[in-house]
Amino acid sequence: MARSSTPQPVEPGAPPPVEEHTSISRWIPATVILAAWIVVWYFTNGTQTLSLPGTSRTDLHDRLTEFQNDLLAGRDTNPLMQFTNAIADALRSLFEWIQKLVVVPSFPRPVPEIGWLGVTTLATYVALVVASWRIALLVLASFLSFGVLGFWEDSLDLLVITGISVVLAVVIGIPLAVLIGTSRRASSIVTPFLDFMQTMPTFVYLLPIVLFFGIGPSAAVVSTLIYALPPIIRIAGFGIREVSSTTVEATDSAGQTYWQRLVKVQLPMARKTIIVGLNQTTLAALSMATLAAFVNGPGLGKPVLAGLRINDVGTAFVPGALIVVMAVMLDRTTTAASERAEKVARGGGGDPRVRRGLIIGGGVATLVAVYLSRTYVSLAEFPEYSIGDRVASGVSDGIDWFTDTFGGATEWIKDVITNEFLNRTQALLADSPWWLAFAAIAALAFVFGGVRALVSTIVCLAGIWYFDLWHDAMITLNMTLVATVLVMVLALVFGVWMARDRRVDLGIRPLLDAGQTIPPFVYLIPVLALFGPSRFTAIVAGIVYAAPAAIKLVADGVKGVSPTTIEAGRSTGQTTWQEITKVQLPMAKGSLVLATNQGLLYVLAMTVIGGLVGAGALGYDVVYGFARSEAWGKGLAAGITIVLLGVMLDRITRAAADVRRDDGPGSRRAFNLRLPIGPPSN
Repeated sequence: MARSSTPQPVEPGAPPPVEEHTSISRWIPATVILAAWIVVWYFTNGTQTLSLPGTSRTDLHDRLTEFQNDLLAGRDTNPLMQFTNAIADALRSLFEWIQKLVVVPSFPRPVPEIGWLGVTTLATYVALVVASWRIALLVLASFLSFGVLGFWEDSLDLLVITGISVVLAVVIGIPLAVLIGTSRRASSIVTPFLDFMQTMPTFVYLLPIVLFFGIGPSAAVVSTLIYALPPIIRIAGFGIREVSSTTVEATDSAGQTYWQRLVKVQLPMARKTIIVGLNQTTLAALSMATLAAFVNGPGLGKPVLAGLRINDVGTAFVPGALIVVMAVMLDRTTTAASERAEKVARGGGGDPRVRRGLIIGGGVATLVAVYLSRTYVSLAEFPEYSIGDRVASGVSDGIDWFTDTFGGATEWIKDVITNEFLNRTQALLADSPWWLAFAAIAALAFVFGGVRALVSTIVCLAGIWYFDLWHDAMITLNMTLVATVLVMVLALVFGVWMARDRRVDLGIRPLLDAGQTIPPFVYLIPVLALFGPSRFTAIVAGIVYAAPAAIKLVADGVKGVSPTTIEAGRSTGQTTWQEITKVQLPMAKGSLVLATNQGLLYVLAMTVIGGLVGAGALGYDVVYGFARSEAWGKGLAAGITIVLLGVMLDRITRAAADVRRDDGPGSRRAFNLRLPIGPPSN
């Protein structure tokens, strides 16, 4: 008779059920595959690696470049190009109109302009209305810092690009969120597109967008919109879908129409979740708008990129710090707006008379400030005085002192990890014959994710082979896997520590939240200062970027383990180490898999951006495609290859998580995640 998979009841005070040791069985075939791979690699090392010397291109890359040239040549007659040109012109005109309205002073004015005093006061007033006086002070301080540090126009340009993109994301995203929140069929159709958009690293959006929308503000808005759209669709759709079915049925019984149910019940009850989606979309838009400096997008990304190109950390630091200030300002404002909306919906929100007085008084002050800034040049154009140069000089001096004092230590760390880990694993992945690496990766995907992961992996690996960048893809994959292992080590250490000690959680979580608001581009600045341009710099930046999300996921998963189970184990005399390794981590496997999945994708995105600081491989190929028109095809092929890598890693980790859930914790096929990722060699 087959054994039932239903969990058996546990007597009070009895120890928790112990997982069968056969749960580690998946690592046995994985170890065999790796051993066979190493043996074959030993005899075939360096052959058939499909390595391209230097900046060489293949016929496929040149054909892709010809495709671009043909499209550009037919820009005036091709219907698709005419359509995208019209969109680009409209977005460029909108940006220039708003830019003249709030940024560019010119006397006498050909168009209405608000000026710096009016803009600052208006932004402060909006924060007061939607949030609170504390947030209003934060916004005021943030706007003043833009001017005091000498980047007023760049800061406003970045805000304008972000604002246009967020408005368009809301206009497009909310109807789609309603659609997937009220229709399972629509959700099944839309969700794969959202998965694809979020799996694709940010850098990869830019090449095809430049082809169809050119460079400048229009390309910046379109790329930012595409990247910022999925969060609001997913989160708002989830909020609408989670509205109590009992409430919906009760209101339906009163005879309301579809639109009445949506407007009067579902949207109001999902208000808080929708604003959370707006928060995430805003931060995503800021991140991508910063990266759009690569396509001549206006804003603070330009001076950051200029500093990185000449390896001048001081020059890049000030605009990078202002990007962080802007991210914190937008994050806190939208979060406070969400909390206030919830309080108002519940009848709270403080004394209405006091708030009404503040709003009326603030409105009058704002009108006066706008009038003054339209009347006096000194109140329209931010004063020339700036401390930005002194701050940049001080940072450069500080970095020089640090590298002179601790350069030996940082160089030692870089050499140890590069020589002992990075070079060894790269030798196996990148120096194996392509067919050997193909077969080994596919076999490992099958071991950890089953048939579904195997099919996805074969399709993605075949695509990587087709686009003639196999060797560079394996180097990028190697950097991603090494960085993810280090991310998961940090996630396990700090996540378990946070889950077991509330004071540690209260101390570390705000730092993690702040880390997640910083656009990835900014992480390159301090890491470049410490380690100089190299593969290792890109890996460290990826670790710093990915660690906050992974740590929080592990902490929340371990914290969610039943207290009853933990107490039962303690009653048997378990040590702290036994409790962590035999109870908490095994029961939080789902969170560990999710943390690994997110860590992989975050690291991959940052490894690509690391092409700017000496990471080489696919990241460099994409950057090279931007810089040289004749290499556009190679850059596009590299971008598509990065997407294929991301999809492959995403599908393997997701399939591994699904296998674990389907099999149950005590099954022979259960997937033990005490080790962080699939291929243990990397």
